[in-house]
Amino acid sequence: MLNFSDIQPIRDDTPSIKVVGVGGGGGNAVNRMIQSGVQGVEFIAANTDLQDLRKSLAPQKLQIGSQCSRGLGAGAKPEIGRNAALESIDEIRDSLQGADMVFLAAGMGGGTGTGGTPVVAQVAQDMKALTVGVVTLPFNFEAKRRRKVASGGVNELRDRVDTLIVVPNENLFSIINRRTPMTEAFGYADDVLRQGVQGISDLITRDGLVNLDFADVRTVMANKGKAVMGTGLASGENRARHAAEQALHSPLLNDNRIDGARGILINVVGGVSMGMQEVDEASTFIKEHGHKNAEIIWGAAINPDFEDQMMITVIATGFDENDEAAEKKSVASIPAMPFDALAETKDKS
Repeated sequence: MLNFSDIQPIRDDTPSIKVVGVGGGGGNAVNRMIQSGVQGVEFIAANTDLQDLRKSLAPQKLQIGSQCSRGLGAGAKPEIGRNAALESIDEIRDSLQGADMVFLAAGMGGGTGTGGTPVVAQVAQDMKALTVGVVTLPFNFEAKRRRKVASGGVNELRDRVDTLIVVPNENLFSIINRRTPMTEAFGYADDVLRQGVQGISDLITRDGLVNLDFADVRTVMANKGKAVMGTGLASGENRARHAAEQALHSPLLNDNRIDGARGILINVVGGVSMGMQEVDEASTFIKEHGHKNAEIIWGAAINPDFEDQMMITVIATGFDENDEAAEKKSVASIPAMPFDALAETKDKS
């Protein structure tokens, strides 16, 4: 088994990646990322609620709309969230200066996240940053208006980002039981947002055995249509295969399918015992589930803290346009049953 522990790659071209948590839900997701030790990115919290903002762990805190909201929040009204972001657009632009890639984390359905996130996204796009939205949708038991507001927010945000990953909170019921505390349950959703950010940022910021540069990520995430994301973690015998299976069948992401994907990005992380054959096994398994002519881009890194574990992150893109239209329709209609966490990519011109 090949041992990679003594290889020390050199990187001096790391792009600037910024993560912006917009509103309360986005702020919670950013806190989760910071607590989990996500590295190689700059964190920003943007909120109309000054009290909530003061509790943020983000090094950079941005109060938006101090005049229109007076620091009291958006009152679940997206128009206030939008106006707040527009009022503070110069500050938002300043905070994103120099970013090559911008992640936007938010909960759809409220005021600040729903109304403000598309404005922040547009600023990032105008600054030519690769822009990725990672957002959650309300539970089906929540008010119809909130779910309708969330749907509108997703559709508006879709037109202002390169890639959009949507995580329905409804899918939490597939991984929790009746006695799971609410704080723990929402932590699972926050962790999916973290996985989305970390899985992508690690590919281009961490030293690896096989490094992916920023152009590689653009190749998969820009101008490729709908995309899906999944992460798997396994240990022991057959860990590579099991981690790959988990990445393709995450319950919280509603069992993502990559059938027909013409672009697949794979990141493999393991302890010093991880072998090249294991990386090949996992990559081959994932490739077999995509389009026969899929372009495969992969990276691999050693993290001694993983010991016997292997973690695999998959981002699949380039699906049929008819599938995209169906996904857009399902978001707009707010179905009673959970639907796939999806990502949609538009042409960046």
